[in-house]
Amino acid sequence: MEYNTQHYEKLIQQDYKVEDILQEVYQALVEKGYNPVNQVVGYIMSGDPTYITGHNNARSLIRKVDRDEILEVLFQNYVDTKLK
Repeated sequence: MEYNTQHYEKLIQQDYKVEDILQEVYQALVEKGYNPVNQVVGYIMSGDPTYITGHNNARSLIRKVDRDEILEVLFQNYVDTKLK
């Protein structure tokens, strides 16, 4: 049995930058004493927004982007900085 690879394309242009939202969420988590990596991974894996603090409106901000958009930005950054 052969499977075809599916292609993923962004369909909608946003008025915000995922990078900017991640930066603000990261800072809010640090300010509240959380480990930002653990908290963001928990949010991405579960979809549960309570992994993100409400401090500085971080929880509302991160919910403006789909989790797959966050993964795309994070992976692209990894490729750009580690694999190229």
